[in-house]
Amino acid sequence: MGVLDLMLEALAGEADLEGLMIDSTIVRAHQHAAGARKQKGGKCSGSGPVSRRIEHKIHAAGDAMGNPVRLIASPGQRNDIAFAHDLVDGLETAATLADKGYDADHFCEAIAQSGAEVVIPPKRNRKAQRDYDVELYKERNIIERFFNKLKQFRRVATRYDKLLANFMGFVKLAAIAIWLK
Repeated sequence: MGVLDLMLEALAGEADLEGLMIDSTIVRAHQHAAGARKQKGGKCSGSGPVSRRIEHKIHAAGDAMGNPVRLIASPGQRNDIAFAHDLVDGLETAATLADKGYDADHFCEAIAQSGAEVVIPPKRNRKAQRDYDVELYKERNIIERFFNKLKQFRRVATRYDKLLANFMGFVKLAAIAIWLK
């Protein structure tokens, strides 16, 4: 864990976890970000140079006030549910809000076992449709507004950084700035 991780974790300790909102956004690398030196081993883990991956996703968990609690980066083609457990594990909240991309039985069961209300609309093709609080779901736009604030930082929106670690450092710095406003 780096210094920025510790700072974000300290701020997240003050989060209003009445409602935890999760979502993700794609950030494409600028064309000039390609060409970083390749690492030995040739494995593509998503943390290497941009030349191997043109886009990445930022997965975020935010509190009821729209402040980030957790941030995770992944390759752009990964689906949202792949990192959902990492976003919510260990956080006690009254309700967890997410979009249809997070509608999976194992995830909804994990949320319910933690004692939180599941506010995730069911997918249309689900055989057993599940009820959810429609009025509370309308508050989910707060996490979308967080991503809008995050992309107001030019370095996040354009992504000139060649390495994912450098880019995520600035994403965390921008998230800290959002917390402090």
